[in-house]
Amino acid sequence: MRLIPLMPRAALLPLLLCVAACATAPKPKPEGGSAPAVEVVAPNLAATAWMQASQEYRGAVRGTFAAAARQLETALAQPDWDALPPSERVGLPMQGLPAAVIVDADETMIDNSPYQARNIRDERGYSLPSWQAWVAESKARALPGALDFARHAERLGVTVFFVTNRAHDPERAPTVANLRALGFPVREDGSNVILQGDPRAPGEDKGTRRRWVGERYRVLLMLGDNLGDFIDGSRADHPSRNALIAPYESWWGERWFMLPNPSYGSWESAIRRACDRSIPPARCMRDGLRHD
Repeated sequence: MRLIPLMPRAALLPLLLCVAACATAPKPKPEGGSAPAVEVVAPNLAATAWMQASQEYRGAVRGTFAAAARQLETALAQPDWDALPPSERVGLPMQGLPAAVIVDADETMIDNSPYQARNIRDERGYSLPSWQAWVAESKARALPGALDFARHAERLGVTVFFVTNRAHDPERAPTVANLRALGFPVREDGSNVILQGDPRAPGEDKGTRRRWVGERYRVLLMLGDNLGDFIDGSRADHPSRNALIAPYESWWGERWFMLPNPSYGSWESAIRRACDRSIPPARCMRDGLRHD
């Protein structure tokens, strides 16, 4: 998914650390000195550090791709298998179509945590110019296991479609170059990379692009890090999102595979929708925590 400034990028884990630090009772003032400062954790610090440095994150990501690779062979052997939501398949033939998988790019196949790290270092938030500058570098690395999964699909004759909310203009060329340089199976013309604003399916949400793929392919699996990578309607409050996904609970780990991303996503705006706009985002998140 593309990094969209739905709200300030304070992930839940660093928020908890910040709240814990700020709630700590101040220590007695040392003789002849000033009171010790309370350290406040920078927004997104813990989430970014976890994604970059922890074996737990690598294990979760590699395990997801390994499970998806195994399931891909099962799906390929069943001619009526389909991972598109019925609302996006309706009216489209499926039998006899070649096989494909749909994957997101950012934080699903490639790692943009260096961009987050730069923002933390420079004490700034997301901005479109800084994001596009990062994209133009074409330096994102492959996530652990992502390349193995994509190459496995290619060996099975399954086309990998990269459906991402990066902007078609001006981010298409550096995105294609980045994916190709990493060794992902990108067609010579880059046509299996479909960005937001692609003339073939110009809708803002991914549903129009998924349907475009579904008109031409039987979609075996979908992989992403955000609810909108699987079904439209994720820009809603939590009750609405729960209702949206309820019919598909059994699809997780079978047709849909979610990658962990505590750094950003539409889950942030869903929490924010429960609060009055005058309430600061951090307080909104804190007040929404369960205590039982």
